[in-house]
Amino acid sequence: MARDVKWAGNPLVAKLSQFTPLSDEDVRLLDGLCSSEKRFKGGVDILAEGDALRSTFIVTRGMACRYRLLSDGGRQVLTFFTPGDLVGLHAFLLGSIDHFIGTIGPTCLVEIDRDTVIEMVTHHPRIRAALWWSARQEDAMLRERIVTLGRRNARGRVAYLLCELVWRQRAIRASEGHAIRLPLTQTDLADALGLTPIYVNRILQAFRREQLITLRHRRLTLWDVARLQTISGLTPDYLQLGSTPSEVMHYFDPLGRSCGGPDQR
Repeated sequence: MARDVKWAGNPLVAKLSQFTPLSDEDVRLLDGLCSSEKRFKGGVDILAEGDALRSTFIVTRGMACRYRLLSDGGRQVLTFFTPGDLVGLHAFLLGSIDHFIGTIGPTCLVEIDRDTVIEMVTHHPRIRAALWWSARQEDAMLRERIVTLGRRNARGRVAYLLCELVWRQRAIRASEGHAIRLPLTQTDLADALGLTPIYVNRILQAFRREQLITLRHRRLTLWDVARLQTISGLTPDYLQLGSTPSEVMHYFDPLGRSCGGPDQR
């Protein structure tokens, strides 16, 4: 039978359970996939532009990012990956990638080869649906990043990103209230938000003075989420957090009656 798994020590289970009621068999499969972590130091490139991608990676601990390098040596961070995120789920269908994937601080990743991914989505329809919703969430985050870089002022940009990182980790119960471990440097934040590190520092100092946040020893705490949401002009709604919409749930009923295994024909 399907069960509502919000947190079982596996961030991938916790994330996908937001979108689809996973079966016991689904959870066992995902737990098995995440049993062999690889540890990486911070500042290490896992993949480089031009590499052929034949695997998908799962972030189980720490943080990674997708970024592009510019001709002048500048860097634009495109995406931050937090525990439970899949890296390159669809990219292995391409010949090579057009960006870099690097770690931010000590990070643990699980590598899943292409055949295993295809087998999983073929025989586990709940996981397949959850991955589809997860991809839609990533699309929504990228759209919000475009709006932020194009239209929000510097305070709004910083408030937006701090809130998003906390919201995402709260959703998988990887936070303590509105406090998370944040290994990002001011340069990392600046490279994601189109600002300079000095400007980011000024905004963070202002947020501290206004008692909106504390950021100390790589630990971020949001003290006034409502005010930060006002500054950013955002609520967490765009992340589509929480359970599957009720009007969609009836599609999973036949799968629930299959006793939690792959589709039975």
